[in-house]
Amino acid sequence: MHPVQRPILALGLRLLAVVMLASLMAVVKYTVESGVSFPEMLFWRQVPTVFLIGGWLAARGQLDRLKTQRLPTHFRRAMTGMTGMFFTFGAPLLLPLAEATTLGFTTPIFAVILSAIVLRERVGPVRWVAVALGFAGVVIIAQPGHSHFPPLGAAVGLMAGLMVAIISIQVRDLGRTEEPLSVVFWFAALSAPVLALGLPFFAAQHTPLQWGLLLLGGLLGCFGQLLLTAALRYGQVASVVVMDYSSLVWATLYGWLLWDHLPPTSTWLGAPLIIAAGAIIAWREHLHAKAVSPATTGAGE
Repeated sequence: MHPVQRPILALGLRLLAVVMLASLMAVVKYTVESGVSFPEMLFWRQVPTVFLIGGWLAARGQLDRLKTQRLPTHFRRAMTGMTGMFFTFGAPLLLPLAEATTLGFTTPIFAVILSAIVLRERVGPVRWVAVALGFAGVVIIAQPGHSHFPPLGAAVGLMAGLMVAIISIQVRDLGRTEEPLSVVFWFAALSAPVLALGLPFFAAQHTPLQWGLLLLGGLLGCFGQLLLTAALRYGQVASVVVMDYSSLVWATLYGWLLWDHLPPTSTWLGAPLIIAAGAIIAWREHLHAKAVSPATTGAGE
């Protein structure tokens, strides 16, 4: 039985998730710049999720909801997700928040490329035009040959978009048999011990402010992920995913308030192209889903 579609609730949940995850990006950047090592920051990003979800289910006597027959698949998703975190949170350490966030919008573009290469799906001319449009936006923002935009930062930002696209395919596969709460829990539970291996080399004493930032980052990450998955229970992907672009507003605001940085003209020229590409791809996915749905329904009658 599928949950009742509640599009307004779905949009609200997605917007709230975007606020939390954009805030998480700012917290990660600020925390690492305060002196906390990046690998340790990633470890504490995962730990609260394990205790929050595990404790909540234990209190309700529902730990059985975490039972799974696909632990190896969860482990592969955790390792991919952990790698994705290095790029996703590494980008704002090398770039201003707005630019790092904008490069993250390339995920739908990479998803189209992966669907054609890996999944052997047929990709029509409209989506290929959207891919070209998106990468034109990247070129405008990065301005190859100009020193104001670090090439390493651009590479890490684009890798973040690629990794999220790969992770989306894995999560979609897990979603066939696992509930969202289980997917989020096992991602944190399986990646935290691996990240802990680096603590003897990177961990250090922290100030109360730094401990507070580490805890805040973990909470924002946990609830942000849960809200993302909850939004998809009440609305279609193509409808809610466009809300993700509002993160550019928050990234710009945090960049201005905390680092006194406003994006240059090139970012404002390139970002609409990348956003338009993602919106076109999402709309085509929506039309495709509507076309397939009646055929599927008829086949079952």
